Amino acid sequence: MVVETEARRVLSESQLRPDPARIADGWERRFIADSARAEESIRLYESLGFEVAADPIRPDEMGEDCDDCQLLALMKFRTIYTRRKPAG
Repeated sequence: MVVETEARRVLSESQLRPDPARIADGWERRFIADSARAEESIRLYESLGFEVAADPIRPDEMGEDCDDCQLLALMKFRTIYTRRKPAG
C-alpha cells in the first residue's frame, strides 16, 4: 500500500491531459518541464524552426486520481507544445 501511494504522488505525463484547444490548433505536446528546462527547450525548438508554447499546468489537465498532484499546478512546471511554423 505504501508503494502504491508513493507511485501516485509522482506526476507523470500520462496523468496530465493535453490542452484540447492546443491540439485542435495543430500543436503537439512534447513533455512536462520545470521552468529552467522549459526555457532551454524553447530556445532549442525555436532554433530548429518550431513555434513553441510553454503553458503552465492547469488543475483541469490533471486526472481525477491526481489529488496529490494539485500542488504541482502551483509550482513552475510547464507543458511544452510545438508546431511547425507556417510556410511563407
